[in-house]
Amino acid sequence: MVKASRNIDLSHLFKVTTRERFDWMTPVCLVLLATFGVFFIYSAQMASGREQWEQQIVWLVAGAILYLAVALLDYRLWLRWSHWVYLFSLVLLLLVLVPGIGETRGMGARRWLGIGAFSFQPSESAKLAVLIMTAATLTGAKIGTVRDSIQTLIKLALAAGIPMVLILAEPDLGTALVLAPMVFAMLYISNLSARFFTAAVGVFALLVGLVALDTWRYATFLEDNNFLKPQEARGQYEARSWLPLHDYQRERVLAFIAPDKIDPTGIGWNQHQSLISVGSGGLTGKGWTEGTQAKLGYLPRGIAHNDFIFSVIAEEKGFLGSITVIGLFGVVLWNGIRIAGLARDRFGALLALGVTVLIAVHVFVNIAMTIGLVPVTGIPLPFISYGGTFVLSCCLLQGLVQSVYRFRRDF
Repeated sequence: MVKASRNIDLSHLFKVTTRERFDWMTPVCLVLLATFGVFFIYSAQMASGREQWEQQIVWLVAGAILYLAVALLDYRLWLRWSHWVYLFSLVLLLLVLVPGIGETRGMGARRWLGIGAFSFQPSESAKLAVLIMTAATLTGAKIGTVRDSIQTLIKLALAAGIPMVLILAEPDLGTALVLAPMVFAMLYISNLSARFFTAAVGVFALLVGLVALDTWRYATFLEDNNFLKPQEARGQYEARSWLPLHDYQRERVLAFIAPDKIDPTGIGWNQHQSLISVGSGGLTGKGWTEGTQAKLGYLPRGIAHNDFIFSVIAEEKGFLGSITVIGLFGVVLWNGIRIAGLARDRFGALLALGVTVLIAVHVFVNIAMTIGLVPVTGIPLPFISYGGTFVLSCCLLQGLVQSVYRFRRDF
């Protein structure tokens, strides 16, 4: 494939879109998914009287405008802006960690920056920054054997590793974890030696083993000190552990692999109630707004409309509603891969593939979390879960894919 040129003709950046230059498949699916989200955010919060579904509509409208703006812009401009986008993202990640500037919520997590009544998560901008920087680095790099690619791999390790460390420091384990598969997928299509991926799988297996060992030691610590609830010991074990995890994160892993050791009304409660929600939906569900788990508060109202929105859909629309949502995501992901194959250059292909893998990881982990296949990680469902910064981030990323399609060839 031809490398992206840095000498960009600005005269065609904002040409009027036509039927032959605009891909309609993905936008239609995204509108349907967003509509699902609004309706079920309303249903999840109906009993509490909150009306965040109205705010979601505002975010979706803003996201649609952002989507169109990015889609109309020639994606090759991001190659020129890659370093500035990356540096700006790092500045935001550093600011959020500064006491008095970053907003602290939940279990002491400092993940938000506030500007008046508006707050946003810099970790969402980090996704875009790592995506663009990785694509830009691989576009001009010579990739072959691991030895020949050492310099490029070091650059990518720093480009992805620095934001991941800063995001982990917030802490936001879920967002940090979704970056790695995206980078590895982009490396894979760059024809890096298979030895690298073999070594990477080995390192991943080692990390999983270390987390498992650390979790076992944490469970032993709870038993030896006669703590009836893990929450009573929170913060005491992490001070002596050699892994940079918080105790509440260990509790999530422990709730997944050994729920008998966790208080059922504590850290494992959400996933347990989610399983009840999904299982009780049957084939067609109980009907919209007729779900009882969120309405009665068993599925906590603070999470039912965001991280566990799929549980609400499964309970109220059953298997058919769930498979419809999964099918729409499947079309979006398949179309993203198709557009990557149609890209005019390596940079465009890497952008489209990176976005597609990022969305795929979000979808898989979120749904798997709600049905008990993976521990709870706090990863939202794209275009359906409530969240302003996340909605805007997803729209911007999909706008990049649309731009790759629009400028796949010269007209």
